[in-house]
Amino acid sequence: MSIDPSKFHSVNVTDTCSVWNILSSTRLRIATKEAHCYFCITSFVHYECMIKPRKSPTEADNELRRRLQAEQQRGSFPTHSCSIEDLQSVKLLESRRRLGMGEISSIAFAMKNRQAVLTDDQKARKLADEAGHNLVQTTPHLFSWLIFTRKLNDSDVQIVIDEHKALEGDLAPHLEKGYQMALECQLNTRPINSNTPSDSSQPTQAPLESSG
Repeated sequence: MSIDPSKFHSVNVTDTCSVWNILSSTRLRIATKEAHCYFCITSFVHYECMIKPRKSPTEADNELRRRLQAEQQRGSFPTHSCSIEDLQSVKLLESRRRLGMGEISSIAFAMKNRQAVLTDDQKARKLADEAGHNLVQTTPHLFSWLIFTRKLNDSDVQIVIDEHKALEGDLAPHLEKGYQMALECQLNTRPINSNTPSDSSQPTQAPLESSG
């Protein structure tokens, strides 16, 4: 998918993997608050995150669940219901592509309410596109936008990546790519002067794939 680091919808319906990716880094989460980003989840995602039994939960899993619980106690990541009728109305059940109900319900709720869906699952992004929903975003896109808007600076980049990896996150290569794209976009959107080519003010868009 293509992203523009200079643009990001701040209100997002967030699926399970993206909840964990946002909360995996304390520095990233602080930056999203400073940027006034709003994240909500469906009841299916809440079940997957907080209730669904784990056979062998890791320390990282327990820490992420603790962080989500603390966030929700403060009013963040509110949970919204998504009925079977909502899912059927957008014909997602017939096109599941082996996706979990967390991803499917997130897409359905986002479509119903005309909001962006935040997912780092490639199959979920493809399903959203096939369903006609073009407001699809990823955690690397969010990261890139936060750098472009200077809510995160150069010294924060490695902190975010290290914190993400410490909690078993697998987006490091995509976060690094997002950082480079943000720098390119910042360079290309600088004011034109006599020594700057006339086309350098155009934002850069390039493919950025998150892990599925």
